[in-house]
Amino acid sequence: MTLYTKKDVANLLQILTERAENISPEIMTTVSEVISEVRKNGDEALYKYTEKFDKIKLDSLYVDEAEKARLCALVPDELKEIIDEAAENIYAFHKKQLQNSWMTNSDGKVMGQLVRPLDSVGLYVPGGTAAYPSSVLMNAIPAKVAGVRKIKIVTPPKAEGINPAVVYAAKKAGIDEIISVGGAQAVAALAYGTKSIERVDKIVGPGNIFVAMAKKLVFGAVDIDMIAGPSEVLVIADERANAKYVAADLMSQAEHDPMAAAILITTSSELANAVISQIEAQIKELPRHDIIDKSLEKYGSIVIVDSLDEAVELSNKIAPEHLELSVENPFELLSKVNNAGSIFLGDNAPEPLGDYFAGPNHVLPTNGTARFSSALGVDSFIKKSSYLYYNHEQLKKISDKVIGFARAEGLDAHANSIIQRFKK
Repeated sequence: MTLYTKKDVANLLQILTERAENISPEIMTTVSEVISEVRKNGDEALYKYTEKFDKIKLDSLYVDEAEKARLCALVPDELKEIIDEAAENIYAFHKKQLQNSWMTNSDGKVMGQLVRPLDSVGLYVPGGTAAYPSSVLMNAIPAKVAGVRKIKIVTPPKAEGINPAVVYAAKKAGIDEIISVGGAQAVAALAYGTKSIERVDKIVGPGNIFVAMAKKLVFGAVDIDMIAGPSEVLVIADERANAKYVAADLMSQAEHDPMAAAILITTSSELANAVISQIEAQIKELPRHDIIDKSLEKYGSIVIVDSLDEAVELSNKIAPEHLELSVENPFELLSKVNNAGSIFLGDNAPEPLGDYFAGPNHVLPTNGTARFSSALGVDSFIKKSSYLYYNHEQLKKISDKVIGFARAEGLDAHANSIIQRFKK
């Protein structure tokens, strides 16, 4: 962990801004070639790249019902019950986000807004150690609540089959189509379609640098959720905070990735030292201690400030993905938080509670983008269309104003559209 003083804060902000992986020209070239090949050769390219990159020769792109049943049967009953309850919590939270269409009708003028769900969504689910059933729930359930009609999963195949908990989570979320294709080729298939795979309106879900680059390149042909950077947690703690808890919470995020950032801002130098001691004690017991070590060595940060208001001010500049307010009166600080992906209040709301179970979405803006973007939610899967109606009398009343505005912009054909309706 690096200790920063107030005068060094600018250095911390610079380090955090620059920490996202730089995309090499080689990666960009590879991804562009894969996308082009899939657009040209469709399913044939998917089979070819799956054999090349995943070392598996597929008989079918889709996971059949028998295989899904086999995999679901491998999930322990206790884990099924946990997934079931987490799904219920996520459904309940996101149902509160639903929006309704609306209309105003006054004196011959009708205006309103239609709220409609997207028709189809593709969910990327990583393979390997990053096969997270929680992400299936977090991405699929808001789409279901929004009313999305078709949701399909793409995920890299493995010799032993897809992660069973991922398949069970997909079943719980009501997803029928699971496609055994990963990487940039899966993103291309979702964006442009193939003979076997119908194109979607939006692609969501985490992935490696090749997947992230592919999502970036296909954006415009299809919508995407975000280009997620390395994860981060920022803990604001006062002098009474429990150092054991704070240390554990910092490391829970650091274990994601050597690029992950774990930051403590505190008013107490005593707490800062106690947290460092607790990290040294706890890390020995954690299986991913090598990743945590690398993360904390490069991006683990502690800043000592004079007041909690100063702590929140700095946090707003960082705009963290996860913000924990480990203070005596967290609700007093909540109103001062402007930029954060998700906020965890008090000593008993650690970040993993939000990752897995409570209900709020864990797909969050990273790398400072919480300044202008939000967590994935029902809004991510809807579109809005405005509409208006004027009767002849109401249009006549304001016709000169519309004509004047159009002429002021040099668009005489716009003005003519109004003029023709009242020309004698």
